Amino acid sequence: MGYYIDLNAISLDAYKEILKNTILIPSWKVLETDMEKNLNILKKNNINNLHELLQALKNNKKILDFSKQSGLAVSYLTVLRRAVNGYKQKPNKLKDFVCIDPDIMSKLESAGIKNTLQLYQEILSPSKRSAFGKKIGISAKELLVLTKLTDLSRIRWVNHTFAYILLETGYDTAQKVANADFNALYESILQLNNERKIYKASIGLNDMKMIVESANSLDLEIEYE
Repeated sequence: MGYYIDLNAISLDAYKEILKNTILIPSWKVLETDMEKNLNILKKNNINNLHELLQALKNNKKILDFSKQSGLAVSYLTVLRRAVNGYKQKPNKLKDFVCIDPDIMSKLESAGIKNTLQLYQEILSPSKRSAFGKKIGISAKELLVLTKLTDLSRIRWVNHTFAYILLETGYDTAQKVANADFNALYESILQLNNERKIYKASIGLNDMKMIVESANSLDLEIEYE
């Protein structure tokens, strides 16, 4: 349990199904070629889940060694590591959230809290939030918003702007996103952005599907009541 997706819980068989149902960017298309064969080779080399995969491909030297051991191409293993590393996305910087008051940000920074990963352990339950809020002088209402932004930031591909959009559309926790119909989520976000012009990038229906699937992979351990 924790901020990130538990990669031990995603087996190679489960990852194969994820790849089959994901529209890969052009540079990752190599993962579709001989998928079954390549993943079976990984299994034969004692790789059973994504955590073990990242450990085996931790750096370029390990990739080279594993390539020699398994016969899998260095180029394939490099892309595979990059794709799986994406599950541990970079935490969002709290200062990037437009809805956080500068005074609150100053209090957080004084407490050594600059990003969503650092804040995570402080906001897991109402009692923890209450104690933390009293300690640094942030109200329960303000801290609840920070909690929700932190929770949403755990979802793969959700940057600070998109976390704010999810908050504003009412899909304000990872659990609500996990339970969402991705078509309805897409329509809600499209409507909000048409009204308020929050972002310029193009977000498609498949993006929403992947975000819902990512939210379903998280440990939903934050207590809101």
